[in-house]
Amino acid sequence: MQSTTPHPDPRRWGALIFISTAQLMVILDSAIMNIALPSAQHALHFSDDGRQWVITAYGLAFGGLLILGGRLGDIMGRKRAFTIGLIGFALASALGGASVNLPMLLTARAAQGVFGALLAPAAMALISLAFTDHRERAKAFGIFGAIATAGGALGLLLGGVLTQFLDWRWALLINIPIAVIGIIGAMSVVHDVHTEHARARLDIPGAILATLGLVAVVFGFSQAEISGWGSGTTVAMFAVGLALLISFLVVEGKIKSPLLPLHVLTERNRAGAYLSVGLAVISMFGMFLFLSYYMQLVKGYSPLRTGLAFLPLAAAQVTGSMAIGARLTAKVRPGLLMAAGYLVSAAGVLLMALLQTDSSYGMLAVAEIITGLGIGTAFMPSMSLGTHGVEPKDAGVASAMVNTSQQVGGSVGTALLNTIAASSTATYLLAHAHTASSTRSALVHGFSTAYWWGVGFLVLSAAISLFAVDAPKPGHAPAADEADAAEPVAMH
Repeated sequence: MQSTTPHPDPRRWGALIFISTAQLMVILDSAIMNIALPSAQHALHFSDDGRQWVITAYGLAFGGLLILGGRLGDIMGRKRAFTIGLIGFALASALGGASVNLPMLLTARAAQGVFGALLAPAAMALISLAFTDHRERAKAFGIFGAIATAGGALGLLLGGVLTQFLDWRWALLINIPIAVIGIIGAMSVVHDVHTEHARARLDIPGAILATLGLVAVVFGFSQAEISGWGSGTTVAMFAVGLALLISFLVVEGKIKSPLLPLHVLTERNRAGAYLSVGLAVISMFGMFLFLSYYMQLVKGYSPLRTGLAFLPLAAAQVTGSMAIGARLTAKVRPGLLMAAGYLVSAAGVLLMALLQTDSSYGMLAVAEIITGLGIGTAFMPSMSLGTHGVEPKDAGVASAMVNTSQQVGGSVGTALLNTIAASSTATYLLAHAHTASSTRSALVHGFSTAYWWGVGFLVLSAAISLFAVDAPKPGHAPAADEADAAEPVAMH
């Protein structure tokens, strides 16, 4: 089966810019709020538990609804889902910026997550469907991947600037002009692929099971960070989430119009991409978190200086994605390119594990550059493989799986590595006198321990990419009928 769009849309490159800008908004939001939270807490007078919920409310809604959001985009049309997501995200951001108390802010954050879960899969699906030529597809995902991977670092910088020179509310209000730009672009140049035989029915049982299962898992990791891995709530959430997700997969295998067709998960290249990205994101989320702590708590950087200190990482991620990943994708098979990128990132994180309290910023910048080049290179083909071999009618839900692996990986990374770092720090303090110097040394010791775990996850991502992903170089792919008799290959 060939793509339903015989001629490429001449507006596709303009559409890519608008789609990528809108995706940047979703990625920036979490990083900006991490910087702005202390100021918001002081202004609205809520507790530390409330501060945790400002992050958790977004994560639960976004992570829990991604698969449903991806399928809704397939049913209603990706362009429509993209536009609705942008409008809703902007309105939720306006509500958050106007918040007068914690409940109002939590409502806004949850609403951002809901509309983000509709927006993010639609954005990736629109790119996947617009760029079917392998060389153009590589360039497109290079640009999209650069923005996606650099967004976190840019968010820290923007959050520092907005919080320090304006007001914490601008960490939310900044989304409005970005959304308006995306909406204008969506209406003018973004083109959707109208797929034949698109499903008109929504799998309600699957939607309920997937949403509740993912919410339980994400909440379990969030609770583990607060109450510990052995607490009753944490264990119960993991057990409930696992049971619901297993039930979801059983249901999906039996009904005619599943929310998530199982072939989306079982094709080895897509499965390898989802799993490797999820494991790598565990390391990346931990790396962002601990570098921010290191700069502010150990080195004494201000929020603005911290944001500026992340710029080498952001620049390296963009370079890795656009200049390395996009150029090599036609020359090197995806699995090998991903594995090499993850191993380079592991070398950068390993260098971070060697940082001391008196290490120079030059050493830190070198570690950032190595890490950024590697992860930018690896994520570009990973994102492209996330929709490898799917029919256009399933592009949204396949794209949602990429976002889901990132969200779950981020939840694991934040909870697991934070717990490891805290435990290692406490052990160090028990063995040393409690002085200002020993406290900083203990923090660095804890961060180092967590970084070593991060290195392990990146090496595991590389191994999965090397042995599970067997897709050939895009320019030398076999014909669709030979490559995959069961599924038409839309990417070639």
